[in-house]
Amino acid sequence: MMNFTELDHLKDKSPCVTSIYENLIAELQKFGSLKIEPKKTSIHLGNRFGFAGVYTRKDYINLEVHLNHKLTGKRISKVEQASPHRFHHTIKLTSEKDIDKELLGWLREAYELKK
Repeated sequence: MMNFTELDHLKDKSPCVTSIYENLIAELQKFGSLKIEPKKTSIHLGNRFGFAGVYTRKDYINLEVHLNHKLTGKRISKVEQASPHRFHHTIKLTSEKDIDKELLGWLREAYELKK
């Protein structure tokens, strides 16, 4: 089995992807303990359990935020209901400006979910 690293997900990507990712992680670390688990297709982000996933693309990041209710808005490109009380929201991040108060609010809520 291969072990994947954060660098595997960032290599051959545009520099903006690395800066978005590093900025995102720096903001998330302010919430408290953060587990970063690079997998084959994404980087799982966890607290007590997984609350978000980072899917790097050539020049943007698809951020998946796991919440217990459905978000609506222009920024949400996809919503999947993973279980009765869990919705996975995909939000496209194309620049560091996308890591704003609204996004961090959703991420904090996801981070603090109890189950």
